[in-house]
Amino acid sequence: MKDDFIKYQAQTTPHPLGLEVSHAKGSYIFTTDGKKHLDFVAGVSACSLGHCHPAVVNAIKKQADQYLHVMVYGEYAQEPAVQLTKLLAAYFPDNIKKTYLTNSGTEAIEGALKLARRATGRSEIIAAKDAYHGNTMGSLSLMSMEERMAPFRPLVGDISFIHFNNEGDLEKITENTAGVILETIQGGAGFILPENDFLKKVKKRCQKTGSLLILDEIQPGFGRTGKLFGFENFEVAPDIVALGKGMGGGLPIGAFAASEELMDLLADNPKLGHITTFGGNPLIAAAALATLKEITGTNLIPASLQKEKLFRELLVHPLITEVRGKGLMLAVLVPTEEIASEVILKAKDRGLVLFWLLFEKKAIRITPPLSISEEEIREGCGIIIDTLQEINSPAAPVD
Repeated sequence: MKDDFIKYQAQTTPHPLGLEVSHAKGSYIFTTDGKKHLDFVAGVSACSLGHCHPAVVNAIKKQADQYLHVMVYGEYAQEPAVQLTKLLAAYFPDNIKKTYLTNSGTEAIEGALKLARRATGRSEIIAAKDAYHGNTMGSLSLMSMEERMAPFRPLVGDISFIHFNNEGDLEKITENTAGVILETIQGGAGFILPENDFLKKVKKRCQKTGSLLILDEIQPGFGRTGKLFGFENFEVAPDIVALGKGMGGGLPIGAFAASEELMDLLADNPKLGHITTFGGNPLIAAAALATLKEITGTNLIPASLQKEKLFRELLVHPLITEVRGKGLMLAVLVPTEEIASEVILKAKDRGLVLFWLLFEKKAIRITPPLSISEEEIREGCGIIIDTLQEINSPAAPVD
């Protein structure tokens, strides 16, 4: 299978990990060679409830027996999507009530950018240096890393940048700014948290200039940081929020949401101001609804903070310089890029799935399912520490 994987399926890197997956359950991925791998990545923060959670699987099976795709988004009332957006409205801040369902997080970002420009009549979008919002043309335009952007230019215009957590840059937000888009917690840059009420200060500046604050919750969202939405930790409410990854329980979904007044702007002048064929797909909406109910109806959200505490207690080693992040969105920093890669690859051979971050090369991603047990945390952290010890104290060469 791996040979065909390389030959026929388009790749994203020259050297993919290439695990040949047989099945997955809970916190484990099983490969065709009969080995099991403890998953500390959860599909890059996507499998909030682990693999094949019964509530999600049952919702998928039930919906599959009723109907699948019946019409393009926004024309027919379909119960899974209606119930999902209704439940989301109950958990959103009071200023956010309507949700547009998409197929992915990056599509949610595209919709949010269009909405900011449509609502304000302005064109300038301000993003943060070292941000990652996806890889479609609009989302890529929000990235400040020229080596990743250059091969695809020209990109979307009138994009400016500020530095995350730099209050001195807030004067760049002016009456020409349609929207400011920020990750609630910077992901690819190394799981960097906002400091000194930075998000509150951005929101205040946006209110002064008539700009809209867009918060990208694609990674922090759905309980990963000890709150259902990451921005709740920082006591700020965005004008537009973008969602994705963990909301689908392992199926592809995204969404952007705002007030009724704002969202209704996309329905007219022009009509079909934003449109998608498969957004709100009933099968996927059913899985997302089951995921949201499970996350909010159990102790998984507060437990993420207790699990963070355990990770921090266990991940102590001379080669660990810092553990960044919040809840179950953690990055382990080591002295060099080479050590990070060695840990990730050696851990894979020992049955632990770890992964890289996009820009911070000295970081090791730890974003396990919210449902991971304390025993599994101890098991995985033991492998990390043993691997670091092996790297730090290599065996003496044999004569």
